[in-house]
Amino acid sequence: MKTKSYVYGHWIPGSEETTHIFHSVTGERITSTSSEGVDLPRALDYGRSEGGPALRALTLHERALALKALAKHLLERKDELYRISACTGATRADSWVDIEGGIGTLFSFSSIARREFPNEPFIVEGGPERLSAGNTFSARHILTPKRGVSVHINAFNFPCWGMLEKIAPSLIAGVPAVVKPATGSAYLAEAMARQIIASGLLPEGALQLICGRAGNLLDHLREQDVVTFTGSAETGRKLKAHPGIIARSIPFNQEADSLNCCVLGESVKADDPEFGLFIKEVVREMTSKAGQKCTAIRRILVPEQQLQPVADALKARLSKMAVGDPAAEGVRMGPLLGAAQKAEVQASVEALAGSCEILLGGGDFELVGERAVRDAFYPPTLLYCADPLATEAPHSTEAFGPVATLMPYRGTDEAIDLAAKGRGSLVGSVVTSDDGEAARIVLGAAAWHGRMLVLNRDCAKESTGHGSPLPLLVHGGPGRAGGGEELGGARAVKHYMQRTSVQGSPRSLAAITREYQAGARVRETDIHPFRKHFEDLEVGDRLTTHRRTVTEADIVNFGCVSGDHFYAHFDEEAAKDSLFGKRVAHGYFVVSAAAGLFVDPAPGPVLANYGLENLRFIEPVGIGDTIQARLTAKRKIAKEKRPDEDRAVGVVVWDVEIVNQEDKAVALYDVLTLVERRLA
Repeated sequence: MKTKSYVYGHWIPGSEETTHIFHSVTGERITSTSSEGVDLPRALDYGRSEGGPALRALTLHERALALKALAKHLLERKDELYRISACTGATRADSWVDIEGGIGTLFSFSSIARREFPNEPFIVEGGPERLSAGNTFSARHILTPKRGVSVHINAFNFPCWGMLEKIAPSLIAGVPAVVKPATGSAYLAEAMARQIIASGLLPEGALQLICGRAGNLLDHLREQDVVTFTGSAETGRKLKAHPGIIARSIPFNQEADSLNCCVLGESVKADDPEFGLFIKEVVREMTSKAGQKCTAIRRILVPEQQLQPVADALKARLSKMAVGDPAAEGVRMGPLLGAAQKAEVQASVEALAGSCEILLGGGDFELVGERAVRDAFYPPTLLYCADPLATEAPHSTEAFGPVATLMPYRGTDEAIDLAAKGRGSLVGSVVTSDDGEAARIVLGAAAWHGRMLVLNRDCAKESTGHGSPLPLLVHGGPGRAGGGEELGGARAVKHYMQRTSVQGSPRSLAAITREYQAGARVRETDIHPFRKHFEDLEVGDRLTTHRRTVTEADIVNFGCVSGDHFYAHFDEEAAKDSLFGKRVAHGYFVVSAAAGLFVDPAPGPVLANYGLENLRFIEPVGIGDTIQARLTAKRKIAKEKRPDEDRAVGVVVWDVEIVNQEDKAVALYDVLTLVERRLA
């Protein structure tokens, strides 16, 4: 059996030089892989010429809906992936994070894109930038898909999640992906890729998979391509320094393994809930995925006076950890990926032991399960560094397995200094219920971390934990951690797009962005815009309303209805000394009155008010002032019709300007309405 690559529309088995891959538990050979025979330049060109145009022909919402459908497809076939994942030595819980966690990322990015981006092939970012006094010259920022491919070089520890969390934002951005999984677990990435390709839910060329060596892949990259890398800091530095990457200024996003820390607050006592949470979190991060996580806790920072209680508690919990075949009853931790990985971990532990004391592990241990052979198994190992400020090894040597070093600190400042000695980390944790202590540590150490978790009794029940990257949050870190960012919600999608400032007249910019802005062309017709279906409305359609003079009765009645009796509305004398110099109408009355001016009361295509955004009160409205509203269709967002909905709708964003009798703006805001579509 051979693991195959999927390139230029075909599954291709490697030839000649072959790397054999073994079952992590039993040591049996299960497959082999090679990229020999794969035309790497052709694969890149195929993505650019086939996958790119097909993706760019879709809107962001259409791309997002394809990912949602793909996620559902994969969930229905997850059992086969779990079966194959067991060969990597992962427990069921480990596999859940990799498989269903990865699928969940597809759902998350699909939702983010449809919630935060327009239903267009591009993104308009921010508001108009006025560049001239007369507003005949202004600018907008747009993001368009890069015209290349995104090359994802992934680590071995999460072959499913690692692939999906990268391709999701890339595909939504409209950029095809070429995935290069780590060789040792490529067979699991291939199994998931087969399900994706077989679904037919992605355009041909949107996803390609290269199993085996990357060869000269980076030599053939172009300026519009993007590279993302997850793996060791050493390998990342070599790839980032590739001459082609430098010469063509190709974006290179690196997420590297780091020496993450967990800090127990000085305020925590042994009988506090936080003490137990700290022990549980450290043990979980040391043993989950057998410690093969880029976010795992490697450095355990505790107050000097709590050193012995923490050491005793950790040894007690870790010594009870059943290590062996994940299929055997009671096993909580499986093997490392293979014998080579075990040898690397052992070498790192020996290097650490030169300046640290081994408190637990590092040698013989009981192995559970008849099938299990010792080739890839390594026990939970706890080390102790007595003088961490003067000892470099635990801050620079990482054993990528179930290994962590315990170290004492004296005072908050020293804890911050120790956290910083990791020279940049993906994540750090602080366990304390003292908010002041948490603030000091987080603000002191944040510059060295991509993410920081504050864990205490209040959030523990629902906390996702130290080592769980989330689609909405930035995953990455400075320095040793790679200096890059992944995930982070909308930010991840924008990483694969080009930001361009476009300058011109408001009319030209409105035509380019498909979004109305002040100064652009408008159209007023005899048909009230609320009488138009979604398809019939055009950006720039405007209604100028009749006028209304604000009276004292309006102010009094609104105050009685709302309960807002602020002095500026009701106290004549006090109002004279106010910011306004007179009694004024409630701002929300002005907005409500404007709605009365522009709303068509009869049933029609406009079904509901969906929200109000960006409200600003510009000028006060006093008794006797006359207001008028200008309502302009600003942006249209088509929505998918859900199975439980009886009609199709879209969201229309209306630009609202309320002016007074001098034609001065008194309020500006956007109103969102749900508008019925003619399409079923």
